[in-house]
Amino acid sequence: MSSIRNARERLSPRPFLKWAGGKSELLAEILGELPQGPLELYVEPFLGGGAVFFELVRLGRVKRAVLGDRNPELVDAWRAVQADPLPLIAAFGAWEKDEATYYKVRALDPRGLDAVRRAARVLYLNRLGFNGLYRLNSKGGFNVPYGRSKSPPRIDRDNLLAVHQALQGVMFVEGDFDDVLAKATPGATVYCDPPYWPLSQTASFSCYDGMVFGRADQERLAATFRGLPARGICGVLSNADVPETRALYDGLPFRTVWCRRFINSRSDRRGHVAELVVRTGAELPASR
Repeated sequence: MSSIRNARERLSPRPFLKWAGGKSELLAEILGELPQGPLELYVEPFLGGGAVFFELVRLGRVKRAVLGDRNPELVDAWRAVQADPLPLIAAFGAWEKDEATYYKVRALDPRGLDAVRRAARVLYLNRLGFNGLYRLNSKGGFNVPYGRSKSPPRIDRDNLLAVHQALQGVMFVEGDFDDVLAKATPGATVYCDPPYWPLSQTASFSCYDGMVFGRADQERLAATFRGLPARGICGVLSNADVPETRALYDGLPFRTVWCRRFINSRSDRRGHVAELVVRTGAELPASR
């Protein structure tokens, strides 16, 4: 699909959402593990803010892309930007940017909103919520408190327009990672950035979308990832560098990288943490 290549030559789209675990700081390390040159088909099943995808687009390396996530509100937001960001910007601007309005918008049932207002609500809560967190409770309700930002929340109109152009021709899939990876064909390149394994025994598995991504899910993902080469697919995956993930991917090439964690309710727990970057597939670069 030439539209992605052409957009990349003209634009430098950036993530339009602040997302916990975003990979902006690790772009060089992750892209260095991917096959070099243009990617015939890029597949990302844990989309989040899409930092890796946008960097590949900026570099002109994506020919076709399949992007997905199991969070329906997140996928709706991406689809709305793909369709037309201008109504989304207008809907965002219709809500006052104060604490009282924030809690009113937070209380809205997204199932009762049209596609544009549903996507605008995601951007609004992302801009005004505490630390840009996106977190749902077990009942699917957004429960992040008001953030009290020092600067007025706004949408970068030019960037949303650039994102809109970059997304033309992209296929979006809402569902489990297996649903997204089912769209990967021989020759595809996959990047997986799942909810991370807890860094300590007292921490819980991530559940940004109200659904726990637990041990069984991690094991299922590892099995799927290991099976990619048999399908003629190259893969790169990142996760917390803990004994459990090292055991899951034992025997595959991996290395440790360090990333600063910006999002935590306690400032003393923000800092550099070790992450594991794992590779599979014959076309990937040699281990460094």
